[in-house]
Amino acid sequence: MLASLIQIAVNPDETVNSRRARVASLVAAQRGADLVVLPELWPVGAFAYTAFADEAEPLQGPTHDIMAKAAAEAGVWLHAGSFVERAGDGTLYNTSLVFSPEGERAAAYRKIHRFGFDKGEAVLMGAGEELVTVALPETTLGLATCYDLRFPEQFRGLVDAGAETLVVAAGWPERRRSHWTLLAQARAVENQAYVLAVGSAGTHEGVEQAGHSIVVDPWGEVLAEAGAAEEVLTVEFDPTRVATTREQFPALKDRRLGLARRRLA
Repeated sequence: MLASLIQIAVNPDETVNSRRARVASLVAAQRGADLVVLPELWPVGAFAYTAFADEAEPLQGPTHDIMAKAAAEAGVWLHAGSFVERAGDGTLYNTSLVFSPEGERAAAYRKIHRFGFDKGEAVLMGAGEELVTVALPETTLGLATCYDLRFPEQFRGLVDAGAETLVVAAGWPERRRSHWTLLAQARAVENQAYVLAVGSAGTHEGVEQAGHSIVVDPWGEVLAEAGAAEEVLTVEFDPTRVATTREQFPALKDRRLGLARRRLA
């Protein structure tokens, strides 16, 4: 598979509408890729808390529609990063969308773990409750967003649901970049899966972004890594290596605690 990770820079001088149009053009330019992935909350910026309510959209709003069109124009599977969704009851969610090469919505994932320690996203947004996987012809994606990366139980659940490629859309801060790399590699090794982790660039409300989008193989080897600025990181990977790795080193078959919890339930 050929994947393009688009590490978007969020410039406060660029309007949300202008950024949507620019990002749609970047996606459309990835014709020939199989999968394109965008970062977390790129329309507004992951730390632009004061803009969340004003820029919130329904699930099938402007971001949905322009990304669906871009996916169809490029003929790619598109993980369109995330945006601020306003549900019918008024609750805000950090919601990711996946589109097929025909521009049909294949999945929506509401971020389960909200960052902020009782402020920011943690109080402004509702928490998602469902694990989401998406079956592509070549591999099954497991969806996660930024802070989710710190919670290995979510990724175990995605693997149990059939995930072979774990996709993490993020707005990770530069001051904790070492954690970003470490955790991406850890999630790959412990789940014997590919990890495609896409960060954003620029500065969101004074918080410098880490960038350094990364692709890790099932053995924990880094296949490609971006720098700090906006760029398109393109990498080719072989999804069949997941099954091969799990056969050669069948650690997942030796799990005990997860099986015990299921029996107790």
